Amino acid sequence: MSQKRNETLIYSTVGVAAMLLIVVALNFIFSLTNARIDLTAEKLYTLSDGTKEILGELDTEIEVRLYATQDEKVMPVQLKTYARRVEALLREYAQYANGNLVIRKLDPEPDSDAEDSARLDGIEAQPLPNRFGETVYLGVAFSMLDRTSSLPFLTPNREQLLEYDLTRAISQVNKASKPVVGVMSSLPVMGMAMNPMMMRMGQQGGTPPWVLISELQRDFEVREVPLTTEKIDDDIGVLIVMHPKGATDALQFALDQFVLRGGKLIAMLDPMAIVDQSQQQPNNPMGSPPSSSTLDTLLKGWGLAFESSKVVADMNFARELSFQRGRPPELIPTFLFVGPDGINGEDVATSQLDDLWFPFPGSFSGTPVDGLTQTILISSTETSSHVDGFMAQLAPSQIAKEFVAGGKKLPLAIRLAGRFKTAFPDGKPAAEPAAGDDPADADKGAESDALKESKEDGVVVLFGDVDFANDNFSVQQFGLPGLFTLRNGNIPLVQALTEQLGGDSRLIGARSRATMNRPFTRIREMQQVAEKNYRQKIEDLEKERQDAQAKISSLQSQKQDGQRFVLSPEQQEELVRFQERAVEVNKELKVLRRDLRKDVDAMENRLKLLNIAGMPALVIVVGIVSAVMKRKRTAAK
Repeated sequence: MSQKRNETLIYSTVGVAAMLLIVVALNFIFSLTNARIDLTAEKLYTLSDGTKEILGELDTEIEVRLYATQDEKVMPVQLKTYARRVEALLREYAQYANGNLVIRKLDPEPDSDAEDSARLDGIEAQPLPNRFGETVYLGVAFSMLDRTSSLPFLTPNREQLLEYDLTRAISQVNKASKPVVGVMSSLPVMGMAMNPMMMRMGQQGGTPPWVLISELQRDFEVREVPLTTEKIDDDIGVLIVMHPKGATDALQFALDQFVLRGGKLIAMLDPMAIVDQSQQQPNNPMGSPPSSSTLDTLLKGWGLAFESSKVVADMNFARELSFQRGRPPELIPTFLFVGPDGINGEDVATSQLDDLWFPFPGSFSGTPVDGLTQTILISSTETSSHVDGFMAQLAPSQIAKEFVAGGKKLPLAIRLAGRFKTAFPDGKPAAEPAAGDDPADADKGAESDALKESKEDGVVVLFGDVDFANDNFSVQQFGLPGLFTLRNGNIPLVQALTEQLGGDSRLIGARSRATMNRPFTRIREMQQVAEKNYRQKIEDLEKERQDAQAKISSLQSQKQDGQRFVLSPEQQEELVRFQERAVEVNKELKVLRRDLRKDVDAMENRLKLLNIAGMPALVIVVGIVSAVMKRKRTAAK
């Protein structure tokens, strides 16, 4: 018996040692090949097919110079770890480049040749906080022939976009020139220059471009196009129109001809552009109301309509928000946090996105005219409806109380594709005659050679919101220019569409993985049920309050003059009864909120326990079952 136990012990020890050697050997082999297994559902750590195609098509050698400070006393641990991640990713790139990607790792020490090379490549030294005079480098430059594309500093805050940044830089250095993208807007999206007068007074002036514009400038030559233009430059391939407030027929005709000659259009309309709301003024502390924008003539020519006075409310995409400090959060059904249920998962531009913010958006309706096909990119759920824009701003909580679902999805962003026909069959609209001019002369400006139909298939993308592209609703900034993290997929969505229309569409996959959000949908459903109960309770309380007030007013009207402000015993009894009932309802609400919180906390704790302890528990169970079965087989022998 003792000999049998010894044999079992020896075999077990040899088996464990053999398994350990196999694991070490596999780890060593995989470390040489940079092979790895990506078990994430979205394949976040696997190169996109577009990146692999771009690397596989390289036919000229690209030198990659990775500048990273190696001094462990200076380099922060976070940057050191991130530098290893960048280096590992570049090695993986080299595997798909067929030998056309050569990586050089340089340590730009002070007063070294590597530091001079970094400066020539545009790599920036970053000062360390709380360390006087100490700087670090972490950047990369790609060179092909006489062209160089650089990423001055790789911050861990952009790790979600690391693959896109690297692939884009390779794509840029592989091209002789950048595509031209035009931007037309009534908003200061391009930034505002400093006021010399304010500078003399020692005040800060000017504003930087929106982050969306800064990101587009990394890929394209971005050119501002005024709203007063009558012809879009021929070298502009993609035009982004953002909130064309007060769009004239002349402007819409210019856009019409741009689309017909083959230009790609992205238009952001808005029934309630809160980013256009002017600042508070002494005589108007609430500021002016948000403005609206539309392209009514163009939309009509394409068979569509856009309601410029109503916004979309959706209870499935609503959250509790507080726009003013000190005020408790309230449910805002017109600020949509669009999840997977509202995102087209089959379209290449949106397939990897799952979190978009659309503040007070509008929707499109109608059927495209013959020759055009419509693809809905973003929509509400069936638990949505249109509400008045003025009420959405003035009393958002009231909308939640009185909300009635419309029972159908409302398109928030669509794409039209096909052969476009002009929305101006009579040619260029006549200009408004100036004072003193002969009205008959205005018709002479109409062009007889205006395009009537596009020769090839065109593309137009329409958004029912412009606020989603603003920094406040798309990024979290950290005070320094260019330092931010993405709040959602808003900016990646516009980048993907712009790249799809005017650049290398293979970059879309790398960019669209910029943000992946896994909301607790079950918890959200529980909250919606409870919120519905809250609304019912609140409505009942309000009704009781109104009935009591009406009763009091009725009793007051029966009193004689001079006694209007003296409460009768009946009125006092009515008030006491209402106050008691109000206290009871408030108690019921507190109990309901407490029970909801308990249910939510319990579910979160169960999910955490399952995520943390689930796998170890499964391994233990498998081990115990295996041991028991082995013992039974041994006993049987």
